[in-house]
Amino acid sequence: MSDLFDDPDDAQPAGGNAPEFTVSELSGAVKRTIEGAFTHVRVRGEVGRVSRPRSGHVYLDLKDDRSVLAGVIWKGNAQRLRTQPEEGMEVIATGRLTTFPGQSRYQIVIEDIAPAGVGALMAMLEKRRTALAAEGLFDEARKRPLPYLPEVIGVVTSPSGAVIRDILHRLRDRFPRKVLVWPVAVQGDKCAAEVAAAIRGFNALAPGGAIPRPDVLIVARGGGSIEDLWGFNEEIVVRAAADSGIPLISAVGHETDTTLIDFASDRRAPTPTAAAEMAVPVRRDLAVHLGALEDRRRRALAGQIAAKSQRLQDLSRALPRPEAMLGERAQRLDACAQRLPLALTGFARHTRLRLSTGPGGRFGPQLLSGRIEVRQGRLQALSDRLPRGLSRQAERARARLDRLVLRPRQLEALKDQEHGRLDRAVKALARCAITAEERRKQKLRELAGLLRSLGYTETLRRGFAVVRDDAGALVQGAEAARAAPALEIEFADGRVPVLPGGGPRPARKPRRAADDPGGDGSGGDGPQGTLF
Repeated sequence: MSDLFDDPDDAQPAGGNAPEFTVSELSGAVKRTIEGAFTHVRVRGEVGRVSRPRSGHVYLDLKDDRSVLAGVIWKGNAQRLRTQPEEGMEVIATGRLTTFPGQSRYQIVIEDIAPAGVGALMAMLEKRRTALAAEGLFDEARKRPLPYLPEVIGVVTSPSGAVIRDILHRLRDRFPRKVLVWPVAVQGDKCAAEVAAAIRGFNALAPGGAIPRPDVLIVARGGGSIEDLWGFNEEIVVRAAADSGIPLISAVGHETDTTLIDFASDRRAPTPTAAAEMAVPVRRDLAVHLGALEDRRRRALAGQIAAKSQRLQDLSRALPRPEAMLGERAQRLDACAQRLPLALTGFARHTRLRLSTGPGGRFGPQLLSGRIEVRQGRLQALSDRLPRGLSRQAERARARLDRLVLRPRQLEALKDQEHGRLDRAVKALARCAITAEERRKQKLRELAGLLRSLGYTETLRRGFAVVRDDAGALVQGAEAARAAPALEIEFADGRVPVLPGGGPRPARKPRRAADDPGGDGSGGDGPQGTLF
């Protein structure tokens, strides 16, 4: 009752009896209230800021024209999402509301996110296509031509669908080839990663390895909705197709379906069957074409042979007759053959006369005698100079030893060294002198042999003789022999004096053929006569 009479100024403020909370307690209470009131919700909005830190979580904003809602996608859910959020994309996010006490805000923990209708997917697709085209991944300069006849074809598709059967059947009808199938999921969450891994796996095969490397790749899938084909619009697939070193054909969907892999591939096929037709030619058509080319080759070859034959005949008619071309040259050859014996005889006579001209001839004995005398003079001069040179060398060495003033031990060592050098020099000079002397003696012997072979004494040994008069001059004719008061005939084994007489020469006894070794009636001694 006394409280009623208390001073109004002393009264407690309104709510003064309310319980007190800590900040954490109040934040926890708010968190429990929001999470209890909103379990799972679906929110439609436009994706604003997107952040992907190294932790693997995804942070984003969902917004409309008036409000912004913070969102987070934990790492595990982010890896399983079929559609990755991108800025500007209109989506429907499914999750639960909670709070983040650290910043006093509420947020949505997103468990699934999907585009808000086909329009959103097409907008995101166009945005991605524009970004990849700006990088040059769709340029025509990057596209490679397909091989005309590949040996191995790699197919990236589902092994259980009708697509692979259609491709194999079409290849079997047109031109059977080896086919390697890389099985992948063609729709769903795993589609993009498996297709990209298959393309890169085929490119990683080494040429000539145990598994043959394909010459062309086909990425194929049947028709479907844009959501079913979305895996072939993912950036990882587009980049794998653009980086492929093997020419690639995309055959995803039907003719009206378009995916981003179609822009990055080297060729786009409207259907998987059309992709098989692009990969190989028709063997029957190729055989017909080859047959036609063979016929054309044979006709062209026959025409060329006929034209060349006609040309050869025309040219042969314009050529002169062989007899006319060779007749004049044959006549000149006969004339030269008639003149050849006379020319050879004259040349031999002229050469013999030039070689046998007197003592002053070019190859006379005086020439060799002069050279021998010159070489003997030089050899004698060198032999005379050798002792003097050795003496001077020894004197210089001794004088050098005398001039040296060294300690006894060093002097003895130096003297031994110099004596050794002097002895080696003397021995070397002696060897050089002996070698030079032997070389010159050998040369002298060679010249003496040459002189003997060219001298008249060798001719005397072959049965000739030299006739001299009483003064020792050579007698070179019969008239000179008759006019000489006395003659001397020199043979190889001696000289015989002869008195010239005017009486007839005694006749020789005739010899039988058996007694004539020469076979010509002149005896075995050969021809007789003077040397000159």
